[in-house]
Amino acid sequence: MENDRLKINVQSEIGKLDAVLLHRPGAEVENMTPMNVQRALYSDILNLSIAQNEYEQMSGVLSKVAKVHEVRSLLVKVLDQPGPREDLIRRICETEDVMSYMDQLLDMKSAELASVLIEGLPARINTLTSYFRNEYYALYPLYNFYFTRDAAVTIGNNALVCNMANKVRMRESFIMDAIYRSSGAFECDVIDANLSGNRQVIMEGGDIIIAREDILIIGNGVRTTPQGIDFMIERLRGNCTVGRYNVIVQQLPSEPESFIHLDMVFTLLDRDKCMVFKPLITQANQYQTVHITIDDGIVTSIRPVSSILSALKKLGMELRPIVCGGADEWDQEREQWHSGANFFAFAPGKVISYARNIHTLEELSKNGFNVVKASDFIAGKGDGTVYGESPCVVTIDGSELPRGGGGARCMTMPLSRQEVIY
Repeated sequence: MENDRLKINVQSEIGKLDAVLLHRPGAEVENMTPMNVQRALYSDILNLSIAQNEYEQMSGVLSKVAKVHEVRSLLVKVLDQPGPREDLIRRICETEDVMSYMDQLLDMKSAELASVLIEGLPARINTLTSYFRNEYYALYPLYNFYFTRDAAVTIGNNALVCNMANKVRMRESFIMDAIYRSSGAFECDVIDANLSGNRQVIMEGGDIIIAREDILIIGNGVRTTPQGIDFMIERLRGNCTVGRYNVIVQQLPSEPESFIHLDMVFTLLDRDKCMVFKPLITQANQYQTVHITIDDGIVTSIRPVSSILSALKKLGMELRPIVCGGADEWDQEREQWHSGANFFAFAPGKVISYARNIHTLEELSKNGFNVVKASDFIAGKGDGTVYGESPCVVTIDGSELPRGGGGARCMTMPLSRQEVIY
């Protein structure tokens, strides 16, 4: 029913969370070997049972504060409908050059098909050509899908379906497009960058941060191109409800691989606080920061600025930077590598992070954040801290999940947030 649909509404990074989209890591994570770990975009293979236990801590925290939607169950709802089912399967088969498998996929029951689309489809080895290809899968597993942030982004009342940088992840965006359009769960406008006709139009959600309803911060690096940013500006500026809109672009290094997205070096924590990787965000370096101004839907200015923080300050958003890893440069680099700057806010000053980044947590504690274990929060302990006025950081174990190359923000796709009162 139309009235049962959730209206997508995300105007900030920190507004109190009402609804979120998650995907629990499953068999697709184990369908990987050291031989294909690089193709999977991982730095190491994961122990699934441990990764799932860690993930349950995060999802358990979020289920206490918001409505949690699951990718797999929404995908089944899409596949229950003959039209959307065939459209999605055809799109996947054409893109991944496996049209010979289309009838086999269409004959599957919805739940089985959803599993295959996520966990992978073994190839038929019935010709010498297929034998010599030495490929186990016709459809590769979606190893990275538990990082739901990347394939589609909610901005205002829009779902922006991303054209992802690596082919191994393109099916994720196709599935997200189908979910937003055809699951019946959401009310939103869908913008699909895959339909732009320009392969240089590339963006991923980890590079896109909503600072305020009139300020978007975007990383420009290996996963988001200038053409991708231009596409976003072109498509979103017409939907802008404020007279002046600001886009701050931060160039990112191409290596190490822990710098793949902006949210690995900069995230918002509260109305007046942010987490930063100091060498890139607050120290002088060769990477540009550019401020784009849009007035009444028209780009009126593109100019360099000294930093993200200085540009935000001029726009009336003054943030105190908290340094990932603390004062020691060695600790900064180590903890940034393990997503020490990647925080997810479920309310102003209420954030989720990995427990392993102890120096980052010490910095947060020095800046007034109470540290609460996820297990304590889920058990109902510390509710006064979490729901009271004091800032807090809820910590989840992180021995396996960080091996995939992301943190709490990467694993969460907010669907609805309440307005932030500054």
